[in-house]
Amino acid sequence: MSLLELQRGMAEDVRRPLTADFRMQETADDGTSVSSIAASYICPNDRLSSFERLEIYNRQYWFRLISAVSEDFPTLSALLGSRLFEQLILAYINENPSTSWTLRDLGAKLPQFLESHPEFARRRHRLAVDVARLEWAYVDAFDRKHRTPLTAEEAQNIRSDSRLSLQPHLQLLELSYPVDTLVLAVKKGAPEAEIVSSAATRLEAKTGLKLPSMRQQRVWLAVHRYEDSVYYRRLRREAFLLLRSLHSGATVFEAVGHAFEKANLNVEQQAAVLHESFAHASELGWFCSEPDRDVPGSLVM
Repeated sequence: MSLLELQRGMAEDVRRPLTADFRMQETADDGTSVSSIAASYICPNDRLSSFERLEIYNRQYWFRLISAVSEDFPTLSALLGSRLFEQLILAYINENPSTSWTLRDLGAKLPQFLESHPEFARRRHRLAVDVARLEWAYVDAFDRKHRTPLTAEEAQNIRSDSRLSLQPHLQLLELSYPVDTLVLAVKKGAPEAEIVSSAATRLEAKTGLKLPSMRQQRVWLAVHRYEDSVYYRRLRREAFLLLRSLHSGATVFEAVGHAFEKANLNVEQQAAVLHESFAHASELGWFCSEPDRDVPGSLVM
């Protein structure tokens, strides 16, 4: 066996998914005993067998990946409970392995994965999906670019046929639950979830946090970065539709028409909402002076 073959073989063994109880699998996909595989290139010692020595690396590799995802979803962990959350993350990473040089992107598909796997959230499925979407939007808003906002002069020159670009870090979420209050409660009331990883211990999460009760309520939320901090801002439905339309490339005239298409507001009320929406967006620097078509996914739906 060459050195390259040895390296590739061990890499494959280390990356082999753990069992449901976070142990190393005893049998490879082709039916070969993992104990015999480990013995072919790892010597036992007076305390550990070849299998047990390989298992240390196998578990540490997976615990590091699970830890990276868990750090971005503390509220989801608190909502589901540590055991169910651990099973969710293990299944998710099995299906969505790391393909990037940075672990920052590892949890990007978790909201979509949870959406299609209700068994991990059971009766709280819709609530859990909303929490996952908001927590990932927080990560995205924190990391994405900030472009030069419109100047006051540029804002005054906006016409009905203008097309406006939104900040790449601005995330727009239409939610079924007011999970912004839930996420903020966890951030304020508990230390971050703690992952303990070693060959002898399973994942452990902080417990005992009392979560506020949640009732279904349609919420339109903007998640944005301001002076290096991420904030949540609730929007009127009309303001949300306006911003979403502008992001999709609609002109101001088209976006306004879509925003008020089904609104039960008279002309004066529409004008007031429109003025407030543009004023807030301008004040927070959400409108950019240049289009940012090279940054995909700045809108989360």
